[in-house]
Amino acid sequence: MPNIKSAKKRVLVSKVNAERNKAYRSALKTAVKKADAAIDANSADAAEVLKAAVKTIDKAAVKGIIHKNNAARKKSALVARYNKVNA
Repeated sequence: MPNIKSAKKRVLVSKVNAERNKAYRSALKTAVKKADAAIDANSADAAEVLKAAVKTIDKAAVKGIIHKNNAARKKSALVARYNKVNA
C-alpha cells in the first residue's frame, strides 16, 4: 500500500482507468459478436451492424484500448467475412 499522497492518488486513478478500459473492451467485444451474428445470419441489417462494429473498433484504437494494427486486423476480418457471405 502506498504511503506517499501522489502514489495513493495514482492507485485510485489507475483503478478508475482500468474500469473504464474494461467497459470499452466489453463494448468492443459485444459489437464484434453482434456483427458476427448478423453476418452469419445473413440478415438485412448486417451492413449497419458491421458499420457500427467498425466504428467501435476505431474508437477503441484511438483511445488506446487496442493497438491500431489489432484494430485493422479485426476490421479486415469482419469485412472479409461480410464480403464472402454477400459475394
